[in-house]
Amino acid sequence: ISVSHYELNLNMRRTQIDDNDFGKNHFPMLKLLDSSLRLFAVPLSIATIWITVTNKENNPSYGTLKYSNLSGLKYMVFVSALCASYAIVAAVCTWVRYLVTKAWILFISDQVVAYLMVTSIAATMEIYYLAYNGAKEDSWSQACSSYGKFCSKVKLALIFHMITFACFFVLAVISAFRAFSVFDPPSVNSQYVHEQTINQ
Repeated sequence: ISVSHYELNLNMRRTQIDDNDFGKNHFPMLKLLDSSLRLFAVPLSIATIWITVTNKENNPSYGTLKYSNLSGLKYMVFVSALCASYAIVAAVCTWVRYLVTKAWILFISDQVVAYLMVTSIAATMEIYYLAYNGAKEDSWSQACSSYGKFCSKVKLALIFHMITFACFFVLAVISAFRAFSVFDPPSVNSQYVHEQTINQ
């Protein structure tokens, strides 16, 4: 009985050592991936803003169409600017020792930003769909047939925006892992294990 109890304690200690080694070896890589994704999201957001803001096309029959005429595109510009600013600040915060211990702050912030990006993508996709296909029941014609260049730029900006969202989706998963990994798994009471071993 004493031998099996000793082996059980030894295995538990080995598992704890392996878990600690895993954390030491993989958390720096996780932090590097976190920072890289945040910095990668910055130029993507800036590209989305630049393409959208400079998007303008003139049609002799219908006049000039620009991004400010569509609230969905203005919302995407706002969210992209917010994402770029937040990504820079968060990338710095991931290397600040005090803030690293407050992982739940990044966890909540990443969730909020990811949600805002989902709403902006949905709004822009709706605009693009209506501009490309129209809506006969509402007497909306296909705007892309008259503003092809404008629609192409909207599509390009939307692609950049979706790639940025993919980055923040991964970041949300990473921040969730880092936030909840601070909680230790439930430990097995050694006295309880000893009693169970004796009973067997």
